Formats: sequence, structure tokens, C-alpha cells
Amino acid sequence: MRIAVLALQGAFIEHEKMLASLGADAFELRQKSDLEKPFDGLIIPGGESTVQGKLLRELDMFDEIKRRIDGGLPVFGTCAGLLLLAKQIENDERTHIASMDITAVRNAYGRQLGSFHTEAEFKGLGAVPMTFIRAPYISSVGQAAEALAEVDGKIVAARQDNMLVTAFHPELNEDTSIHRYFLEMIQQ
Repeated sequence: MRIAVLALQGAFIEHEKMLASLGADAFELRQKSDLEKPFDGLIIPGGESTVQGKLLRELDMFDEIKRRIDGGLPVFGTCAGLLLLAKQIENDERTHIASMDITAVRNAYGRQLGSFHTEAEFKGLGAVPMTFIRAPYISSVGQAAEALAEVDGKIVAARQDNMLVTAFHPELNEDTSIHRYFLEMIQQ
């Protein structure tokens, strides 16, 4: 199985290491020509969503990535990746890929100092470690999407068909269960 990891900005190397530990082949998606390589799934990492959205457009990758996601390419967005995939963002009029029927709130836990680590139930997986860094949360899921995890009454993970998102960074912990969940999604 081959996974493309968007490597324009943000925490992409940690995702590559996590995938390698699970036996998946990963490569960095950095320019439009990288889209010609075959791959089975895409990870959009944490980082700065507005920067990533801008770079996707400047590098002429945006339309092709959106087309593939809308066509069923499995995608996993963490933190900023969640914001890129959200149809609506409450505190930002800009949207990006906007393929997932969720409404998100940017920087919902405040600044860098508001970062925290916890453990919470993830549907089908049990308790998993969750690291939040200037994280968003999901204020609502549409009919097509399903909430998978909550922390303090706020939705922090969701799935819709071929799309999985987490507000937290599973790649920053040693637990591989969420990446394994994504790889199983691809195989289904």
C-alpha cells in the first residue's frame, strides 16, 4: 500500500514514520508532478491550513487533489488537514477543499500555550492518546458524516465515506491505532 503525504508545510515526517512502522510505503507530495505517481491514500498533515491551501493553489495541485478526494480517494486530515477538508469553518470565511460535511472552529483551544495531551474514546478503537496543538474542533457534523471521538463535549474526530479527520495529532504519539484505522479504510 502506498500513501502520499502532503509535504508542503507542517508535521509530515511524523506521519511517514508512523506509516513505515505499519509497513506502508509513504512518499512526499511536494509538487504537481508527484501526483503522477500511483498512490492509494493521502494524508494532509497538521500545520497552517491557510498556508497549505495557498500553496496547493500556487503549485497547481489544488484542483486535482480535490477532484480525486471527491472521486473517492481515501484521505486522512489531521488538525490543519481537518480544516482543509471542512465544508465550513465558523470563524473563517475561507474554505479550501471543502469536501467533508463538517463545520469546524479554527484554533479552538487557543494559542500554542493552550496545547494539551489527553486520552479519550475513539469509536471502534477504545481509548487513544490525543495531542492537541493550536487545534480546531468540529462544532457539527452533517448527515453524511459521523463523529468518532469527543473531548469535553467537543467533536475531535469524524469520518465521512473516504474521509477521516482528527483535530489532534496521532502521529505525535506511539499509538498506531488511528493510522491503522486509516489503512483499513483504504482496504475496504
